[in-house]
Amino acid sequence: MAEAIAVEGCSRCKSPSVIHQAYSGQHLCGKHLSASIRKRTSKELRQQLRLPKDARHEDGSPYRILVAISGGKDSAVLLTMMHNILAPRRDIELISGCIDEGIDGYRAPSLECARQLAESLGVRFETLSYEEMGYERMDEVVTRMPAMGANHDEAKGLMPCSYCGVFRRQGLNALAQKLNADVMALGHNLDDMAQSILMNMQKGEIDRSVRLAPHTENPIDGIVPRIVPLRWVPEQEIHAHAMCQRLPMYHGDCPHAPGAMRQQSRGIVAEMESITPGARHGLLHSLDEIRRLHREANRDLGSEVRNCSECGEITSREICQACTMKQWLAETA
Repeated sequence: MAEAIAVEGCSRCKSPSVIHQAYSGQHLCGKHLSASIRKRTSKELRQQLRLPKDARHEDGSPYRILVAISGGKDSAVLLTMMHNILAPRRDIELISGCIDEGIDGYRAPSLECARQLAESLGVRFETLSYEEMGYERMDEVVTRMPAMGANHDEAKGLMPCSYCGVFRRQGLNALAQKLNADVMALGHNLDDMAQSILMNMQKGEIDRSVRLAPHTENPIDGIVPRIVPLRWVPEQEIHAHAMCQRLPMYHGDCPHAPGAMRQQSRGIVAEMESITPGARHGLLHSLDEIRRLHREANRDLGSEVRNCSECGEITSREICQACTMKQWLAETA
């Protein structure tokens, strides 16, 4: 007969724990995990938004926050937490938005989970597809990648996520503009942030890390500021909370994701955290310090804004990456 495995009790009550925070030493039950995530989310919202008591615009319209959701656990927790914290305020309107990349067997079920969650909370739900933006469905993009790589050196070796990430950012920008959103909330968790910081450091691209959300203190001209309320919450805790709350969420992985650089960074960050609990927090603290030093060093320089000569979007080059990729696709039609 198998021996029963003892479950550690919650560090704050006598209930069985659902998570162990190795970095803090605490064991938390579902109730206290929820309270812990809410506390961290609320603190980040206060720091990243800094709204007055009445955030309405001069015409009386509410301050509008677009919550980018995908049907996955992170955005499910993001939307429920933001709704829980901000719904009582009549001067703020939450709108959930989902980008449909066009990935068979993946986007349809996850989009349905996103829709169910928004409807259960009474939050308006909007979608925008790649096709509506003038791109191809991602499944079609993947079939044309070999031809695009043969035609352009810059396209050689690019993974599907390279295209999807560019198109998705443009889609979120377009959706925010369409809805007249004042700010956009993204569901990036602590692991996501640590992975992004590590990837940028590996490539020596400190400027990219400096430009990571949140943007509300240092807005980037031409795009709706991003906030990341869950940035201090580890992925494992978000997953455990979503399971405890039985939130509608899609568990499948994107079929085009294997081989992406982020998958490698995910493993490295996880290994760092297992060896040194708190390593993820350290990376994010380091970024905040780098961001502060960068801001002080460049206080008098101002930001030079360039617009794509094709679409007018903000870019660091003459023609933005999205328009460049769109041209590659057109050549292979």
